[in-house]
Amino acid sequence: MTNSSNAAPMTEQEAVSIRSEFHWAQPPSVLLQRMEQRLGQILLGKQATIREVMVGLLAGGHLLIEDVPGVGKTMLATAIARLLGGKFHRIQFTSDLMPADIVGGMVVDASGRGLVYREGPIMANVVLADELNRASTRTQSALLEALEHRSVSIEGTTYALPQPFVFIATQNPIRYEGTNRLLEAQLDRFMMQLSIGYPSQQSEQELLGQFAASRRPQPELLRALISHEEWQQMQAELQQVYIHPSLLAYMTEVAAETRNNEELLLGLSPRALRDWLRAAQASAYMQDRGFIVPDDLLQLGVTVLAHRIELRGYPTAHAQKQDMMMRLLQHIPISSHLKGRVR
Repeated sequence: MTNSSNAAPMTEQEAVSIRSEFHWAQPPSVLLQRMEQRLGQILLGKQATIREVMVGLLAGGHLLIEDVPGVGKTMLATAIARLLGGKFHRIQFTSDLMPADIVGGMVVDASGRGLVYREGPIMANVVLADELNRASTRTQSALLEALEHRSVSIEGTTYALPQPFVFIATQNPIRYEGTNRLLEAQLDRFMMQLSIGYPSQQSEQELLGQFAASRRPQPELLRALISHEEWQQMQAELQQVYIHPSLLAYMTEVAAETRNNEELLLGLSPRALRDWLRAAQASAYMQDRGFIVPDDLLQLGVTVLAHRIELRGYPTAHAQKQDMMMRLLQHIPISSHLKGRVR
């Protein structure tokens, strides 16, 4: 993947020239639209959620879905794995799960080669960590390296995770019995925290109709739509989407406000701003734009940033964090940073 941290921002025309060097069977925007439509057939009536999921994954981020059982979290992850044509592993987190049950460990080889690395379920292209907050903090910590560096270290040796690597975790609401609060360092490694929610009455009626007629689409029967090479090329291209310095100034002012606000114990980290930038670039890329507009940042601000702040008082529900983040974004007018043109 292209690392643009030291590269100068490119214009829309330059981004197009990069894209032309890769042979596309179909334009990226068409492939992404088709993927979005396929996911919409699995998760009925949740177009806005699916768009956020697509943005987060395309940006190379990890997703945390907090929701009640039975709303389609596993189906969504399975469908994503099938559409990307990768290996899919589901890890059921429980209180007795150990770190080696996730990352693997060294075992004695039967052929006499001594100790060899036995892969854990983290070694997959799409990993669903179901009920992550039922695991102990020790087991949760085993994921920190994988989520940040896309690798695991066993006995002093580092093993790279497959590429592309997509990590989707679910957690039960904190008030549920047998749950443990996720560590701040763990939360900060998720690009987005979102919720699927119950379907509308109309969507639920359509869902029941599909079951009644035995024509409910099965995620495991979906065919690969985007190759690994195409997905990684998209992720490289979107990092060249241009953002005007005035919008960067707005982002840093939002971060400064969270760090100096008396209602907050913990403000936004530099990683949070990086993820906000990447998500905005992915949003623009999905709309076939080579530049970021203010709405790309504003529409994703709460989803990308709210779970990373900590309000004074414990425990704090995620809805309270969302409300706080929304107030902060509204308090800092983005228009004051726009001088003339955005590009």
